Amino acid sequence: MKITKIVVYGVELPYVGGRCYWSKGRMIEKAEGTIVEIHTDEGIRGFGEMTPASPAYLPGYPAGVRTGMGEIVPHVMGLDPRQIDRINTIMDAEMRGHGYVKSAIDMACWDILGKATGLPLYILLGGRYVEAVPCFRSVYQDTAQKVIAYIDGLRKENYRHFQVKVGANWAEDVERIRAVAEAAQPGDVVIADANRAWRVDEALRALRCLRDVDFYMEQPCESYEDCLSVRRRADVPFKLDEIIFDMKTLQRAIQDDAMDVLSIKIGKFGGLTKSRRARDLCVESGIALAIEETWGSNIGSAASAHLGVSTPETYLMDTTDIHNYNTVYTADDGPLVENGEMRPTEAPGLGVTPKFDVLGDPIAVYE
Repeated sequence: MKITKIVVYGVELPYVGGRCYWSKGRMIEKAEGTIVEIHTDEGIRGFGEMTPASPAYLPGYPAGVRTGMGEIVPHVMGLDPRQIDRINTIMDAEMRGHGYVKSAIDMACWDILGKATGLPLYILLGGRYVEAVPCFRSVYQDTAQKVIAYIDGLRKENYRHFQVKVGANWAEDVERIRAVAEAAQPGDVVIADANRAWRVDEALRALRCLRDVDFYMEQPCESYEDCLSVRRRADVPFKLDEIIFDMKTLQRAIQDDAMDVLSIKIGKFGGLTKSRRARDLCVESGIALAIEETWGSNIGSAASAHLGVSTPETYLMDTTDIHNYNTVYTADDGPLVENGEMRPTEAPGLGVTPKFDVLGDPIAVYE
């Protein structure tokens, strides 16, 4: 089997809430997704996606994905897409770093492998440990009363994991976290995500005020060193995200005991191949996992669902149904979300058939 053509589509994904705010007033109103379609000489097509949330959130931006494709695609054309590790080795040799550029190609190759074998991806990624993965929902910055009201609405839809965005004024953040934690019901999980917004002293003051509160602290400070400094002086479960983006930083974080939970975003690590490696290293090291995607549509969510259910339950914390954050859906099928949980379909590969009327005309075709 050989890659014969790669088609690239661009799609706008407006946020369902109008504006999505996180720390320091940063926000987006829509995300710009890149969908890749890989054709083979045996008629099997695979699909992948990379949708950066914002260049202010993680390294990577939509135009970078699309421009980077032009650098990488000539080197994978004609290769066997089922030899995914080899393809990753070649992509890394031809472009140092920029994992987010390679992620959609890697994902599409996994989709082809699943279709070629007739298997859903979760079997190829390690086998099914759970039927479905609990979804967390991000709760964006507002007054404590409005945040609690929003969470009450999510709870009625059976969501029980709530990621409360903080990172404004630290004292106001403390009030918001405490109010949400005190309103929590048995079985709820509360995560306070500062998205790198606090200084070390602010993080320490906030966490000192919250010593009696049950919650997870996510990504309080900008740098790895600052987060580690807070981690060593605070008594709260720690979750890291933006600053852990490859195997080198992950190995360092495990050695330093820098976290209790890691967010593995598939695009952040550069695709399913490297996300699976990171997941397996975390499982061996006793680190709990949130398996998710940076942003995205049905295609990215499908990849998260497959990697999630193939993660041992002991170390699986949650995921997020990121496609439901948008007003536009790129497929009618894909992962199923019921009772606050997400599960992949049983169809081969990712189990997603894109809606080409939504994707529109290609923005690039490589043959």
